[in-house]
Amino acid sequence: MAPTGTSTEDSTWTGRPDLSDIPNFWTAPIAERAAAFAALREREPVPFYEEPESGFTRGPGFWALTRLDDLTEASRTPSVFTSGKGATNVADMPPEFLEFYGSMINMDDPRHARLRRIVSRGFTPKRLAGLTEEVQRTARTIVDDVIDAGGCDAVTAISARLPLKIVCDMMGVPASRYEFVFDRSNIILGASDPEYVPDADNIVAALLQAGHELAELMRDLGRHRIENPTDDVTSALVNAEVDGERLTPDELASFFILLVVAGNETTRNAISWGLHLLTEHPEQRAVWLADLDGVTPTAVEEIVRWASPVIYMRRTLATDAVLGGQQMREGDKVALYYWAANRDPAHFRDPDAFDVRRSPNPHVGFGGAGPHFCLGAHLARREMTVMFRELLTRVPDIAATAPPRRLQSMFINGVKSLPVTFTPGGSR
Repeated sequence: MAPTGTSTEDSTWTGRPDLSDIPNFWTAPIAERAAAFAALREREPVPFYEEPESGFTRGPGFWALTRLDDLTEASRTPSVFTSGKGATNVADMPPEFLEFYGSMINMDDPRHARLRRIVSRGFTPKRLAGLTEEVQRTARTIVDDVIDAGGCDAVTAISARLPLKIVCDMMGVPASRYEFVFDRSNIILGASDPEYVPDADNIVAALLQAGHELAELMRDLGRHRIENPTDDVTSALVNAEVDGERLTPDELASFFILLVVAGNETTRNAISWGLHLLTEHPEQRAVWLADLDGVTPTAVEEIVRWASPVIYMRRTLATDAVLGGQQMREGDKVALYYWAANRDPAHFRDPDAFDVRRSPNPHVGFGGAGPHFCLGAHLARREMTVMFRELLTRVPDIAATAPPRRLQSMFINGVKSLPVTFTPGGSR
């Protein structure tokens, strides 16, 4: 319940920004969004908001964490700030959603730890190291396919192709199903965007259908891999046993949905925003090109910080707590705004600037510290590193010709399309 004396949201961002206004606030210019969060941090560090319209039953509201210190503390105390009642939506999901979306991201220990131990068998350092050559090969093919055209939509032709192929190949999903996986993941993360779900009254049904179809794909593949194991991650997962336990078919399906959604969308959007940023900041492009080996590691981290592809995650209070000077009660919902925390001037000098040499860079673009830190962070960094090295080496003048067409979402800082041009054939 909203605390006594808390006002409702202002419809203008010169006053109190409306974080629940998906069609307007979350599609406003990035500079306006940053200014609004800066004002919140200064005037009202832990504000309370009504829940947005989402197709689910609206609850009493949520607290918004906008400062890095507060977000880090919540992430490091999962026994208080729990994930078991939902992590990806402010609204509570109906029970029928748990069949498809009840992945470990929506769990607490000990069940979360159990699943993570089993799933980690598919993401060993040796297995991830073996992916490096495949990532390089795929990135090279992607550039080969566009290099003579002199232009393309960077999202569909470049950014989305790399993580989609890598994730599907890892899991053993055949190439004939790539587009199927891509379309369903767009519905899951773009449900609030009319382009993906035109009927606002049909959001819940669209999410259930997309989840069901992806789950069935993985259940079928899992059954086949039990009888016919290969060297893919699905085989490793269905045959992995930790303390006598294996993944159930439903757990495998839920993990697959988490992987294709998180592993596809976050890297795709980080690469897309990176191309936009290089266009907007030619001086940073010059710095990067002048020292490709030295600058790439910090540039990749800066793109993740600036873009913050996952805008927030939700937690639920298991007990009364005080955070940022604000008293919260058991059962209260809390949104951890990574996007805002990554622009906290208490930890980032000139936080709205794009600086490819930024150091230190304690961003939380892969989640805060604690048990829910992104399992695929290493792979995402590898994919970005390889893709940008390939682009900056072979088409160093690649530049956007229009602003990014953005996803209408309060959860994902997404880019739906980004037209780019470059010298046909490359200039190196």
